[in-house]
Order: sequence, then C-alpha cells, then structure tokens
Amino acid sequence: MRFAIGLLLAAAAAWAADAPSITFSKSFPGSLPAYFAITVERSGDSTYNESEDPDNAEKFQLESGATNEIFDLAERMDHFKKPLESGLKVANMGMKTLRWDAGGDRGEAKFNYSSNEEAKLLTDRFERIGESLRTLLELRRAARHDRLGVNAAVLKIQSLWDNRRLVATAQFLPLLDQIAKDEAYIHMARERAAQIADAIRATAK
Repeated sequence: MRFAIGLLLAAAAAWAADAPSITFSKSFPGSLPAYFAITVERSGDSTYNESEDPDNAEKFQLESGATNEIFDLAERMDHFKKPLESGLKVANMGMKTLRWDAGGDRGEAKFNYSSNEEAKLLTDRFERIGESLRTLLELRRAARHDRLGVNAAVLKIQSLWDNRRLVATAQFLPLLDQIAKDEAYIHMARERAAQIADAIRATAK
C-alpha cells in the first residue's frame, strides 16, 4: 500500500514538474514598480512578485478564459523560441522577458519593444494582471492601515473594471465584501465596493 502511494506521489510530482508555465517579467528602473514578475501555470495557478525572492510572491487564481488566451498566444509565438526585439530605435520602455517552461521544453525571449502583434497582445495581458494585483495589494494595505485611502483604492478598481482591465476578479471579492459591510469605512467606499462585487458576481454567472 505504501509503495502504491509512493508511486502516485512520484507521478504527481513528475506531472507537476512537467506542467507548462509562462513567466513574464519587466525591469524598468525609475518606474513603480521597478520590477515585477508574473507566472501563470496551465491550471490558472499564478503568482505576482515585485522582487526576485520567491517567498515574496502573491498567489492568485487566474480565470480560465484569460489563462487560455495567454497559452494560446504563447503557442502562436512558438513558445518564445524566436527573437522578439524589433531592433527599432525607440525609447526605453522597460526590458521585458517572456519565458516558457514545460519540463525539458524551454524558451525565452527578451525585448524592449517588439513589433510582433502576438507579443504586444501578450504583454498587454500581463500588464493587466500586474495592474490588477497591484491595486488589490493597495486596497489590502489601505483596509488595514489607511481607512481614508480605501475609497481611492476602490476607485482604481472601478476604473480597471470599467475599462475591462480587471482580472483575477475572484481574489477581490472577500475584501470588497468586507469593506462593503464595515461601517468603519466611509459610505461612498462601502457603496462602491458593494457595486463592484455585485458586478463581478453577475459576470461570473
């Protein structure tokens, strides 16, 4: 029995090691943040990190639609095994890296600016994730330490939602619900938080 369980655990570990993941990182000294990295696994399990220390990563779940789009774009780009830098003389827009890892199958491409349409689309998808996670972390900090700043953070979430740039929306619901019910926050913030949470749930149906 123990041997069978051991085989199952070994098989699961091997599958996890070979499961594909896509990592996007952007290094842009002088900007906020100066660096961030996002890793998305095929299951939608994802991380956001503003440092290179994996212990600082924020875990989140990406929607299946967004995950599928990211992996479809990566496949159309041959999993980053071809150069993506345009070579054009353009301003520094931050060094971006796209990396594919599926066990022994790996690919990586770095670029400041790419004229590849799939690369543009994929970069935008990761930028959306970054914007969303930064706003979630900002709301979390405000809810703990700056009650008056909660409304400003909720407004940013509202703007992302209105512009269809809010992703990983399920991660926002517990905190939005908490704010909506807590009279320690101003009425405007509570009302807005409740409206966004309702909109997220209505879209998920």
